[in-house]
Order: sequence, then structure tokens, then C-alpha cells
Amino acid sequence: MASVSTRRGGVTIADVATAAGVSRATVSRVMNGRATVDPEISARVRQAAADLSYRPSNVARSLSLGRTNTVALVVPDLGNPVFQQILRGVTSAAAPAGYRVLVADTAEDPTEEAAIALEARLRCDALVLVSPRMPPAELARLVPDVAPVVLVNRELAHPGEAAVPSLVVDYADAAAQVLEHLLSLGHRRVAYLAGPPGSASDALRRTGLRRVLDRTPELELVELPAGPDIAAGHAAVDEVLTARPTAVVAFNDLVAFGLLAGLNEAGVAVPKDMSVVGFDDIDLARFATPSLTTVAVPQAELGRHAWKELSALIDDSVPASRTTRFEPRLEVRATTGPVPRQVARARVVPPAEPADAVVAESAGAGSTQPASREVRWTPDGEAVVLRAGDLRLARYQQGDRIPAVHAPRSYLHPVHTLAGVPLTDAGPVDHRHHYGASMAVADVNGTSYWGGRTFVADVGPTLLPNHGRQVSHALAVDPVEQHLLHDGVRWHDEQGVPQLEEDRRLDAWILDDESWVLDWRSTLRAERGALVIGSPATNGRPGAGYGGFFWRLRTAASTSVLSAHGRGEESAHGSTSPWVAFVQEHPSHTTTLLLVQQGETVPWFLRASEYPGAGPALAWDAPRTIPAGGTLETGARAVLVDRGLDLDEAAALAERVR
Repeated sequence: MASVSTRRGGVTIADVATAAGVSRATVSRVMNGRATVDPEISARVRQAAADLSYRPSNVARSLSLGRTNTVALVVPDLGNPVFQQILRGVTSAAAPAGYRVLVADTAEDPTEEAAIALEARLRCDALVLVSPRMPPAELARLVPDVAPVVLVNRELAHPGEAAVPSLVVDYADAAAQVLEHLLSLGHRRVAYLAGPPGSASDALRRTGLRRVLDRTPELELVELPAGPDIAAGHAAVDEVLTARPTAVVAFNDLVAFGLLAGLNEAGVAVPKDMSVVGFDDIDLARFATPSLTTVAVPQAELGRHAWKELSALIDDSVPASRTTRFEPRLEVRATTGPVPRQVARARVVPPAEPADAVVAESAGAGSTQPASREVRWTPDGEAVVLRAGDLRLARYQQGDRIPAVHAPRSYLHPVHTLAGVPLTDAGPVDHRHHYGASMAVADVNGTSYWGGRTFVADVGPTLLPNHGRQVSHALAVDPVEQHLLHDGVRWHDEQGVPQLEEDRRLDAWILDDESWVLDWRSTLRAERGALVIGSPATNGRPGAGYGGFFWRLRTAASTSVLSAHGRGEESAHGSTSPWVAFVQEHPSHTTTLLLVQQGETVPWFLRASEYPGAGPALAWDAPRTIPAGGTLETGARAVLVDRGLDLDEAAALAERVR
């Protein structure tokens, strides 16, 4: 290779060409990533560039190619997490191609959108217009002036007017899903908090709502003006309360958060007094208290796909003028529940129906159930829901989206009383890895199926890469006795290796007009060798013997604990009482959760002051071994009661359901 001596301050493309023995055009093609250069020559050029510490000039490249290697994203409000995620998707997809992304915020002002878009386009090679608010005619005039351009959450009124890719979410179908969900809970008067007047996605939401309204004569839909942000939702509280709906659908999650804050200030319990649904499933939706029922939209994927379309336009590699549609999904969480009890009872229990319970042979041994309130498990998307007439009592979820560090597992949440009060919590602030009612074991042959940190002797709680995963592979509703749900669950260790098999059986029945029973039975089978079940207590942390079937309740205004050993957390924790009960005071309601052990009684792990939750401990103070080929039976029977029980009443009810 020829040596090069430069007298100038920097190495030029001519220097690299001389060193590699090729033309400057060849160096340019190599540095721009063209595939038309022979691989051997390309390698020689890159080696020469490396030896000379040559770095291509971005300015020179832009001048020679007529490109800036930047694209612009124009959004209505960059403070909205949805637009932030779309930006993240575009940025991550464009970076490998050497492109950077500029951002322009129109501050929800449709009169300035066109001018901002034109100015942004002057500074870049192409444009992504996200949810533009301008009228259709103005958008059609703008598109040719800023091409190449991709539209997100918007289509041209007449696609033939210009060749422009459009990425749209089927908000109409999503809104219909939301309304059908609320109808299944018994709601018949629903309010919609509308978005910005120029929002095309708001118009699609209204279309979906009207579809359901047109085919449901008994449904009332009240449309109320709101806006796109938290302040708009908070400001709408008075109008919502005046309209007196039993459920509210908000334009997006931000509006829903504002509404939830205002309802809380007004003393309205969600979802007991009113259900709330959002749109978009921003990150905060899952971690709010209560967690928000919402519609999940593939936000980052919209951004990544926008770049895919845009890069094709820049390179003229594919024809334009097409629409890509994305399907959202309903995420049912804790802000939706059955219609308030006084409404539900009037509809579900006919006036002529006798109030006394009759024996229902199909409901399980010893159970009683009003004939008009038979329970059944029914598929509901990716979950299975327990229903009693129009009431949704419990939702059994697969847990596929639980983070790996939380030990993914199937779980029950939300679980409601007959009056619609939720008595489970999932992903709470104090312990993100708690999920409703589930099988959660801290140590099985060293693998954590509990989630979070592992207690290490002489070190303390430590986050280890030892989290397993429970995978449902045989979920089925009994075809004859539909109050029975069966599930085959395979437990995989942190390496993905199957470790144990679980046969799970969930039964349910109505006990009387104010209580119902949920029976969880699990059989753990050591088919692949002996299993040693431990806990933080067996590893050196006294009193922390948790692991097994565990029920996490929501935090309430006050929580008191009852057991056969008396009152208080201290009496129940670690005791072998056959039952424990949580009596909770909510803003306008008192409930009792009674947990009863079947068969051999083991110590209870129980918390009330730090957080409310309890379960029979499989390894209270000593490891428990399941020999190879052996089995272990565990679980609990839960009774959810719509009033507070005293000590004698709880003891009598526990004896009744055992």
C-alpha cells in the first residue's frame, strides 16, 4: 500500500483513494455503504481509512448526496407519553441507517401545524406527521409540499390525492371492545370524555362507540367535551358527576388519570362507584393505583414502522400510497368492575325469585347457590373470567407480560365481591412482584417463583438472576361443570428447564346474597426429580416463611385481622389457625376476606400493617422436600363477604365452608 504524507490539517477522501490505490468515487461508494463495490476493494479502502484515521465529513456527504441524513417528527404534544414512544421507535429504527431525528411540537394548535411542518421539512430529508389535527383539505394540500412524508394516526380523506403511506390504529374496534366490556359488567349508562376537536382518532373512537350504541337499545351514551391531557380529565369531574354514569371512557390515559384524581377528591370510589377506562396503555397505566383498564396501542412499533415506510420513500425502493392498520387490545385491570350493586341486583335477581339459597349439586361438595346466580368460567380474550349472571367476579390471567424479574405466572386479578369491591391487587407500589392470588414460591431448588429479591444468608435481600416462569399449557373450563376451571402449569427454572408440574383446579359458588366462595387447589408433582422448597426463613430470615398460594389484597382505609387465635396480625402470623380473615374499611363499604385451609394446617404467612396479604406457608421454618415422583397438595378456600365480620361470625363461616 502506498504511503501518504499530508501537509494539511486533516485527511481527505483523496488521501484515502491514493493510499488504497482506487478512485475517489470508489472511496465515496464504500463510505456510503453501497453494495456495488467488490468486497476485497471495499476492505482495502476501509483499512486505508482506518490507518489514516479518516472520518467522512457529514457536511460534505450531505452536499454531495443532497441529503442531511435527518428526518423530522411533528407531534401535537411531546409531553404525551404516546408521542414519546413513537419518537423512540423512529429514533431506534433510523439510527442503524445513520439517520437522526428532529422533533417539532405543535402544542395542539392546528392553525400552526402546516407552517411548522414546512419549516421542519426544510431542515431534513423527510417527515413523519403524527396525529395531525388540521382539517382534511389542508392536510391534502400540505402532503405534496412536504413529501416524502408518512402519516401516523391519520389518513387522507381521498387517498388518490397524493402518494403517502398511512399508519392507522383501529380505534373504532377498540372503542367497541371497551363498551362491550362495560356492558358485560352490567353498565348501561356510560360517559365518553372526548378528545381534541380535530383529532381523527377521537372521531374513530366515537364511531366504535356508536356501533355498539346502535345495536344496544338499553345503552345510554353521554358525550362530554374534555381534551388530551390530565388537566382536561380533572376539569371534567363536575360534568361527569352531574351526568351520573356508572362508567366513563376517557379519550386517553392522561385524561383518565386526571379524572381518577378528581373522583378521588370527590370521594367517589373506583371501580365500586364508577368504572373508568383509558386509551393507549402508557407505562404509568399499569402502575397506577388502582391500575388502569385501558386499550394497548403498539406505540413504539408505530414509530419503527414509520421509519420503514419513510426509508423506502427516501430510497425510492418501493411504491407508496398504502395504509397499514394496527390492532389494539383491551387490557382489563383494576379500574373497571361490576355496575354498583343496587343497579346490578335490580337486573340480576328477578323480583319473583326466592331469596333463600337452594342446593346446587354442580357447585361442589357442601356448596349452596341461588338458582338465579349460577357461576361459570368463560373465555375472554387471553384470560378466563368467572361470571355470575352479568357480574364479573374474577379474572384468571396468563401472566405472559409479567417482567422476568417478577417471576411470570398465571394469577387471579381482579377478584371482586358481589357488590363489585376488588379484593386483589397486582403490581402495587410497595411490592411490584405481587400479583393478585397466585402460586408464588420463593425457593424451589434455588429458583425463585416469587419475584423480586432473594434473601441470601449474611448478605440480605439480593436481586439474583434466578427467576423462574410458570407456563400454563392445559387451561380448560370443565365442559359439564362450568364453575370448574382446570389448568396444567409447568414450572421452568431460570434456564428455561422444566422443573415441576402443577395440576390446578379453581372452583367457585355463591354462598348467599352477600358472599361467594373461590376454592384454589394445586397439586405439585416432582416428575423430574426431588424438589426442595425453601423460603427466606429457611435461609436465615426469621418470620419470613412465605411461599405457596398467596393472596394479595388492596390497601384500604383500615385493615384488621382475625383468626382462631384472636385478633391482630401478631396472633395470626405463623399460627396454625385453620383460618384467617381480613376485615377492611373502604370509603363507602366494609368487606371481609376469609381464607380457610383444607386438610393439613400449616403456618400462615400474613401481613397487614406493611401491606395486606396472606397464604399457607409451604416452608415456614424448615425446608420441605417432595421426593422424586411424589406430590404435594396445597391451596386455600377464600370467602368474599360484603360486610365486616366479627370474630365469632368469621369462625362460624370458616367452619361452614370447610
